[in-house]
Amino acid sequence: MAFQIGHVGLNVTDLDRAKQFYQRVFGFDLNFESTEGDRRYASLGYDGTSVLTLWQQSEGRFATGLPGLHHVAFQAPDMDAVRRAEATLREIGVEFAYEGVVPHAKGRQSGGVFFQDPDGIRVEIFAPTGAEALTAPVEDAPTCGFF
Repeated sequence: MAFQIGHVGLNVTDLDRAKQFYQRVFGFDLNFESTEGDRRYASLGYDGTSVLTLWQQSEGRFATGLPGLHHVAFQAPDMDAVRRAEATLREIGVEFAYEGVVPHAKGRQSGGVFFQDPDGIRVEIFAPTGAEALTAPVEDAPTCGFF
């Protein structure tokens, strides 16, 4: 039996802000949402398929020092798509873990951009090839470690 991730659920502090961010960066459609009282959530994805569900159930910033989610990674079809996403992220003014597109590790073909969403959740957008000529910012660990 082989499992696949059906969708990812993220706790956010402000549903509207998070929804706008993920729709702008990834071009997600709004599949459905609830804005009733304290049960605020939104399902985002493509063609009716959920990729990400945002739950307004948290306060503060993402806690990287606690057990749980490390980061969310989205695969782009190619490095051009990663660079387009990087340009959008720069327009929005996100905080990057590294400067620009970097490989996953020294000598790897795959690579991308590593950044934080408005709640400090670590996010990666990568392509499987196209990063082989780039310099890895970390010598002894994968860049998706956000070291």
